[in-house]
Amino acid sequence: MPAGRRLQISVQYTGKRGELPKKRQVRAWARAAMTAPGKRGGQITVRFVEADEAQRLNRDYRRRDYATNVLSFPYALKPLLCGDLVLCAPVVAREAAEQGKLLAAHYAHLIVHGMLHLQGYDHEHSAQQAAEMERRERKILAALGYPDPYAECVQRLESENEV
Repeated sequence: MPAGRRLQISVQYTGKRGELPKKRQVRAWARAAMTAPGKRGGQITVRFVEADEAQRLNRDYRRRDYATNVLSFPYALKPLLCGDLVLCAPVVAREAAEQGKLLAAHYAHLIVHGMLHLQGYDHEHSAQQAAEMERRERKILAALGYPDPYAECVQRLESENEV
């Protein structure tokens, strides 16, 4: 594959690496999520941050003053995909624990989710777009060997409502 058609992925760690995914895992998840027709190449940076940086970025760019799990910053869709993904390690770890998910599965889901945002998918504008994005996420994660992240949440909510 010509150099311009490769997906180059830079992975940055700003805090303790502890339970963060390895670079090879991050790259595999991101490449698996390149689903847009004709998309194969580009430059993506995946950055793992602490809560203060995630909150600052979310506040400054989305006007939401809290640390969120993943932020997507697309710079270009054509001719190559360029952008950044920022994952807040403490938020991701807390969510995985609260939802009873394996940490690696939750990271995989959020990287796939963020990569779809970088490719132009959006779940906030219509129910149809949200359904399409979730369908793609489920398909990609299943191919990677991870469970459906939405089914787990639904099952847990149903069991909590039975109590």
